[in-house]
Amino acid sequence: MTDRITGRISAPVAALVDALGVLVFAAIGRRSHAESGGLVGVLTTAWPFLAGAGLGWVIVWLWRRHAPTDLAGGVVVWLATVAGGMLLRALSGAGTAVSFILVTTAVTALILLGWRAVARAILARRSAAPHA
Repeated sequence: MTDRITGRISAPVAALVDALGVLVFAAIGRRSHAESGGLVGVLTTAWPFLAGAGLGWVIVWLWRRHAPTDLAGGVVVWLATVAGGMLLRALSGAGTAVSFILVTTAVTALILLGWRAVARAILARRSAAPHA
């Protein structure tokens, strides 16, 4: 999960956690609205946000030359997830009601920034612990 030398979360793990977070967001949203469709339905809801998150990863990689595994990179991924997801939903004819935008913004912040904050706290605690 972490690089033992730098103490950073590995890029593949971070990408997987981001993708799973977006999928969980979509699944919870579909369930709260009693929408059917199983995995295909979740993927249909999630794809614009997954594309937005991917764009955020590319932006951070080009800008900072490393994966967005920290909170600052996470903010870029989060904003790209929401903005890109909403733009793609609008272009594809899906809903972008103000209430949906607000809920999406809040929930994806909790998911995409939350895991990074927890990981940062764990890594800081590990680095502060005396080594045997």
